[in-house]
Amino acid sequence: MTTAPRTDGRRRAAAARRRQREADIIAATRSLFDERGVGEAQIDDIASAVGINRAIVYRVFTGKEELVALTLESYLDELRVALSTASEEATEAPARLAAIVGAFVDYGVEHPAFVDCAQTLMRRQGQDLLDEITESALFRLGRAISGCLAILSGVLEEGVATGDFTTDDDPVLMANTLYASGLGALQLARVGILVKEAAPGIPTVGTITSDQVKTHLVASALALAGAPR
Repeated sequence: MTTAPRTDGRRRAAAARRRQREADIIAATRSLFDERGVGEAQIDDIASAVGINRAIVYRVFTGKEELVALTLESYLDELRVALSTASEEATEAPARLAAIVGAFVDYGVEHPAFVDCAQTLMRRQGQDLLDEITESALFRLGRAISGCLAILSGVLEEGVATGDFTTDDDPVLMANTLYASGLGALQLARVGILVKEAAPGIPTVGTITSDQVKTHLVASALALAGAPR
């Protein structure tokens, strides 16, 4: 009978403590992002919410960009469950696509900081992110995004196979496009304001609700997929 070296036990314990510390920091970050927005919540605020020194935050994350990325991962993990659940509630591809898009809007309205995190990272150039975020964090973020997009692209592929959708577009490209445009529409729902012309050269504003945004996004997704009207 052999006994594992004590150093292995210490490593496992240290790894467990690090995972727990990361989870605590991300939970505090989510709370502050929901309360104040990504731009207003600073590392000092996050450290104070956890009850640690800011230096410890930087031992776990390379900086705020990586913290945003891994906080977004936690939102995306929840979103994937919501999209999967919505997809399972319908059988025909058009109804499943409508349910998925609707669930996306509902989640984004309920978690505005999810939209903030996603848009914050989408505004950055790829090389900039590589310089500020570790490869492991980028891998985790990419896995979380692709997990959500796979549900959407899978329904699109199914609809084309069954003849419910007539699009010739790549389902993966379409899923990515719907995700990006959906984030923009969620921001519109958050602001609740439409800009239009009252007369040539005369701007005015109107209002828009999250339900109107959802209806528009569902209709747009079905039209893009080539679903019959």
